[in-house]
Amino acid sequence: MESESSTFESCEIMAALLGSSPLLLQSWTLCAAANAAAPETFSVEVIGDVAFVAFSAVQILPGSGGGRELVALEGDVEELFRPLNRHREELRAPAMADSGILKIFMSIYTHQNLPEKMTKVMEKSKSIVITGHSLGGAAASLCTLWLLSLFHSKTTHHPLLCITFGSPLIGNESLSRAILRERWCGNFCHVVSNHDIMPRLLSTPLSSSLSSQLHVLLRYWHLSVASPQFGKLATQLSDKEKDELFRVVLAHSNTISNSEEESIQSQFWPFGNFFFCSGNGAICLDNAISVLKMLYLLLKTSVPNMSIEDHLNYGDYVKKVGVQHMERKNFASERLPNSSYEAGLALALQSSGIPFQDEVARMAENSLRTARRMGQTPNLNAAKLAVSLSKITPYRAEIEWYKAYCDEAGDQLGYYDCFKQVNTSVKHAKVNMNRHKLATFWNRVIDMWENNELPPDFNLRAKWINASHFYKLLVEPLDIAEYYCRGKHIAHGHYLKHGRDRRYEIFDKWWRGSDAADKGNTQRTKYAGLTQDSCFWARLEEAKDMLEIIKREGDVRKLAPVWRSLENFERYARGLVERKEVSKDVVAKNSSYTLWAQELRALKLNM
Repeated sequence: MESESSTFESCEIMAALLGSSPLLLQSWTLCAAANAAAPETFSVEVIGDVAFVAFSAVQILPGSGGGRELVALEGDVEELFRPLNRHREELRAPAMADSGILKIFMSIYTHQNLPEKMTKVMEKSKSIVITGHSLGGAAASLCTLWLLSLFHSKTTHHPLLCITFGSPLIGNESLSRAILRERWCGNFCHVVSNHDIMPRLLSTPLSSSLSSQLHVLLRYWHLSVASPQFGKLATQLSDKEKDELFRVVLAHSNTISNSEEESIQSQFWPFGNFFFCSGNGAICLDNAISVLKMLYLLLKTSVPNMSIEDHLNYGDYVKKVGVQHMERKNFASERLPNSSYEAGLALALQSSGIPFQDEVARMAENSLRTARRMGQTPNLNAAKLAVSLSKITPYRAEIEWYKAYCDEAGDQLGYYDCFKQVNTSVKHAKVNMNRHKLATFWNRVIDMWENNELPPDFNLRAKWINASHFYKLLVEPLDIAEYYCRGKHIAHGHYLKHGRDRRYEIFDKWWRGSDAADKGNTQRTKYAGLTQDSCFWARLEEAKDMLEIIKREGDVRKLAPVWRSLENFERYARGLVERKEVSKDVVAKNSSYTLWAQELRALKLNM
């Protein structure tokens, strides 16, 4: 290893970003300004193309403090965080957030015109950094979740990053898992100094006496960040009270840390990247269990008074995190292991500020090894999936052969209509079986992707974008045919709204967000191998229904909207055919589309 190697161990992307840019320092500078000038609200500053939105640490925390209450993101706030509730059936509990912190955010959202101000921010910038210190960091996290929910249905939006300093944990494990499934963890970086008690404090159940001490402590911090002079005048906890509070928080963290990895139980759960900083450097972790253990181990190296004062020292830490400070200072060469992996662990321990001889160092090393091992898993999973993809290629090839057979058959029905017919042939049964095998494979891909078991850029890799898109174009027409053949539209409604599998919607997003989507606009000289709208046949089935409605409906006034919808599809379909963006099965002599178009023309002539 060279002398200027990074002291970060994991979460290389986030660590590299923060270590090689002024983002941390800029964010903290604006946090400090908001703390002093914008109590109970937020401030905005645009630097170049980047808008910084900083939430003040000076916030009034509702509730008693002890036994913090978690509430589901439902009711009045459900619409603000709708994507986080999409997976509630798959989670053991609904996504929940600290009620007091949620009230802080909702007060700002409602009374400080947050939506209107964020709209103006987006008009003036190309990317957004949401930041905050202490309770302001918790509000910043909820603001970021709101914006990500707002952006959820959009193909393109402003790049968004949330950087918090000394923020408490804000929600339960279901919230963390929902954020994982939406792949939003990379949008969060929580900076935690190794001695700061605040990130561990609000998630610790407190007695009524300790709850009153919490509010005294919060007031001291509020006055100190607003003005150091005011902080000196504030009522402070006695040494005995500090010792008791520190002991309870440390004991609660210890209970969580000593549990087995599979059985760790905590009311509050971390999400995103955690950037643990000390006077020696920083380490970045994104594994929730490792984060919970490091929160305990680092606090174990502290003392009561230091754990309180360290909450006010983030300005000193962020100045040391830049590239110019990423050196192996005071690291004896004889201690450096020969293995680059072991050397990385050693450097990470040094950066955490934990003494090498301390018993905590061994525990921290095990936690870092776990995080590193789990960090490597996504790439291994992706490699194994690539092998599995090659193994299912014969199933896809057999469906392609079936399509070619149908398109050339003498009945001139084409691929879709041939499969839609009730058929007991071996060929039909084999294709149907292959359709289910492919669905099983791609559902597994989606599950792994949503559970963050694959690399962050997996959905951006051309191999998987192209493979999923081809699968969708080839197989979804068969799913549509089976849906209508079995009469499911009669019982449940049309396919597009009531029958389409979510994997196809996800693959649509992957394709629209890729460069390949823009390359398909070239003029074709012959019909496409596969119809470029995988839902074409579902749209046709709805158009067939509309045609039947027009035939039997006597009230002309009721027909106007039906005619408009019908003509819109007619223009759309004609455009696809003229641009040759359909497969030749669409224009086959006896295909559903050809017969429908003939019927529509005849109806218009007789009107």
